[in-house]
Amino acid sequence: SKLVTDLRANLASVIKGKPREIDLLIIAFLGNGNVLLNDVPGVGKTTLAKAVASSINGMFHRIQFTPDLLPADILGGSVYNPKEGSFNFRRGPIFANILLADEINRASPRTQSSLLEAMAEGTVSIEGETYELQKPFWVIATQNPIEFHGTYPLPEAQLDRFAMQLTIGYPGIEEELEILTMHHRSEPIKKLTAIAGPDDVVAEQEKVRQVHMDEDVARYIINLITATRNDHRLQLGASPRGGLALYAMAQAHAYINGEKAVSPDNVKAVAVETLAHRLALETKAKYSGVTRENVVKDILDSVSVPV
Repeated sequence: SKLVTDLRANLASVIKGKPREIDLLIIAFLGNGNVLLNDVPGVGKTTLAKAVASSINGMFHRIQFTPDLLPADILGGSVYNPKEGSFNFRRGPIFANILLADEINRASPRTQSSLLEAMAEGTVSIEGETYELQKPFWVIATQNPIEFHGTYPLPEAQLDRFAMQLTIGYPGIEEELEILTMHHRSEPIKKLTAIAGPDDVVAEQEKVRQVHMDEDVARYIINLITATRNDHRLQLGASPRGGLALYAMAQAHAYINGEKAVSPDNVKAVAVETLAHRLALETKAKYSGVTRENVVKDILDSVSVPV
């Protein structure tokens, strides 16, 4: 796919030394799955979101989540027009192709929940009216895993709306040197040119949905999901929505690698990022040093793979 090749090149020009993370982001984007970036400040989360929007010539909005942010600040609301003596609906920043929800865990649960309908169904309901969001509609949310003062942890129901949770991480020494030199000369994101339009992305997402998956591979996904529900280290396993997300992300992984059908290897390649954030550890396991990522890896090793 030319779109995939060009998008990889565009993102790699602004985020150095992170080819796997870029691929996972493209997989989520073309698989029509929202992404939670769980990472420390300053590693390029905002730049990455802007680069995707610039690459598809899409509308980009960024919302800085704060404790005093209200749902109306995201969704919009009615504004009184004194000349006409009527109320007109003013759209909020959620009406965009790419929405960056920066530090999403700093807003109250009520404000966080205002995103749920949009993320799940691509619509917004306000004052009895339902509005369709333009396509593609994609949410990239960020949160800082280190700082917890003044934050509201995302509930499991909201974490489940994210197809993937990713971590970019710090660059290598050579890549960071290149970043220093590159940003000293000019802002690389300003040099990005659009490689497609929003309609092209929607067409590409439809192609991803058409990637074939045999029944035995789909059953393999179900077996992985079931194993999370039966693992004694977990208080909460993956939901059916998690299975749907893993199905879609595996299709997208096969698609961006030029494969005509989904294999178990495609499923394995995206399983940790797709499933781990949906799981809840038992208290004993949590304080024994067990991580959700390790649980998923153990399950991948234990569940038999179809031949």
